[in-house]
Amino acid sequence: MTPLPTRLAGVTGVGMAFVGGYVDVIGFVLLFGLFVAHATGNIVMLGVGLAGDAGGLAAKLLALPVFIGAVAATYALIRWRNARGQPCEVLVLALQAVLLLVFMLLTVLALPAASADAPPVMLAGLTGVAAMAVQNVGARVVFTQLAPTTMMTGNVTQMAIDIVDLAIARGRPDEALKARIRKTWPPVAAFALGAMGGAIGVLVAGAWSLALGVVVVAVLAILHALRGERS
Repeated sequence: MTPLPTRLAGVTGVGMAFVGGYVDVIGFVLLFGLFVAHATGNIVMLGVGLAGDAGGLAAKLLALPVFIGAVAATYALIRWRNARGQPCEVLVLALQAVLLLVFMLLTVLALPAASADAPPVMLAGLTGVAAMAVQNVGARVVFTQLAPTTMMTGNVTQMAIDIVDLAIARGRPDEALKARIRKTWPPVAAFALGAMGGAIGVLVAGAWSLALGVVVVAVLAILHALRGERS
């Protein structure tokens, strides 16, 4: 796999991290506490539901197999293209953009809703889960040089470790440490901005606010397509 140019890699990492935080907040707020980007969060919320509040239990039960199925299908497609020497950056980004668009339209049609167990709400939420599953598998096997863009725990942990190493180095860190810091802090900042932006988006435009996530991913797909034409 050809390494991405530094500038395009940076833009991709920041853009996808922004989308990760943005879409996850919107999905959680509008779809009764469903995490569309985090399988871990849905497992926790499933436990919460079993402990008392059973609302939305069906969607949270289905979220994990849908996530796994979408990851498996996307990975199989990536392997099929890789076996033929075909790049996958544009494919992954375009597929996610399409799924996010469908997620937005289904959410608009499903709301307002009285229950998380309403079939239109579940369909919308699970489509969002599939869209973000594509981003997760893309980060694992396509954009491998980037820091994670949906799961910030690892990035924040690495930042804390690097801060200690930086302090020990007394301002004279080695190149590997500097490169790691440059790699991890932008996605964390972008994810946080995305989360705040998602909250504002819900207040301003409701489900239509998901359009910004669609646009960001679509623009990244176009940038990668143009980069491919110039290679």
